[in-house]
Amino acid sequence: MRPRIISFTTVFPRPGEENYGIFVRSRLHAAAGHADIHVVAPVARIEYGNPGRRFPLLAGVPRRRPDGPLTVHHPRWLYPPLLTSWNPSFLERCLRGFFHGLGREFPFQLIDAHFGFPDGVAAARLARSAGVPYTITLRGNETMHGAARERQLAMARAFQRAAHVITVSSPLRDYAISLGAAPERVTVIPNGVDGATFYPRPRAAERARLGMNEPGPHLLSAGYLIERKGHHLLIEALARLRAEGIAATLWIAGGPGREDKFAARIHEAAARAQMTPHVRFPGAVSPGELAAYMSACDLFCLASSREGWPNVVNEALACGAPVVAHRTGAVPEMLPSEDYGLVAPSLEPASLAGVIRQALARPWDLEAIARWGRSRTWTHTAAEVAAVWRQSIEEAPARS
Repeated sequence: MRPRIISFTTVFPRPGEENYGIFVRSRLHAAAGHADIHVVAPVARIEYGNPGRRFPLLAGVPRRRPDGPLTVHHPRWLYPPLLTSWNPSFLERCLRGFFHGLGREFPFQLIDAHFGFPDGVAAARLARSAGVPYTITLRGNETMHGAARERQLAMARAFQRAAHVITVSSPLRDYAISLGAAPERVTVIPNGVDGATFYPRPRAAERARLGMNEPGPHLLSAGYLIERKGHHLLIEALARLRAEGIAATLWIAGGPGREDKFAARIHEAAARAQMTPHVRFPGAVSPGELAAYMSACDLFCLASSREGWPNVVNEALACGAPVVAHRTGAVPEMLPSEDYGLVAPSLEPASLAGVIRQALARPWDLEAIARWGRSRTWTHTAAEVAAVWRQSIEEAPARS
């Protein structure tokens, strides 16, 4: 009998934000081969932390919709500003009745939460009310929230009571255990890659199509135009490289983010460094178009200050692009050998420029890089997650 799962997440694609939380969607689409899944992806009536869309167009977000093999629900919730530590309480209170009603239609056996805060903390309370076990996947924002003592304590209680904690990287596993999660109930399950989308394209043809006409090396950075992604640091590194005679061009693929209004400051950084003619902003692109940019570039660069499992690194590798990435999250696990890319120990522009310089001077086996990047798919991830779900459901009576 197939398990019946509620997957609970505040980060999930929706009309108008199709790429928001696409990695959660990818895992669940693959996991639907192992279980019956309803996704509960609540939408806040006021999104204080999203300056570009503080008042979402709720009329365009249906309360229920199909998404391939998934049934997706978008119940509404409301939380006050400046009280982040209380968000799990408001999330749980707004959704308690919804979960009870959904349980009558779809008698779920487990709640599968994404992110430790606020989703995981709220899921712990909702699961207790529903009388079912729950799992939590840690994806990288947990250490940031853990800097606040009240949130850390709330996450610790949720981790300790969870049937299982899944983490996308080894550092996050260590973090969960440090907050009291039982080691035997914490499993690292990395994300996968969509091999049907991310694969090597002919470099010369894609460069011509994308307008990569400059003769020097082409560097690519991708992600929301927010401070945490470090695009501005790569612009400073680019200035150092060009001062040394390396006529590189930097492409930054991504749209405005939810966290802050930082896009203008990235453009200002390019102007201040006199790099505006050498930095290109194609904007937010589809996954398929991103794969084309990855295939066309000489090097993919990640200068994030915080990540869990940065999917763009895996996707770039799958397209045959060597990678330079800051040592954060699962990056050392994703680049276990210098055959695939180089790990930058610091986010200082001088350090980034030095590692990029080394990478540009190396010969790369692009086919070997693509094989490594494509070696782990979402199918692998889904099978491992489904095994955790089944175990958690089977052990629930004994644990209770």
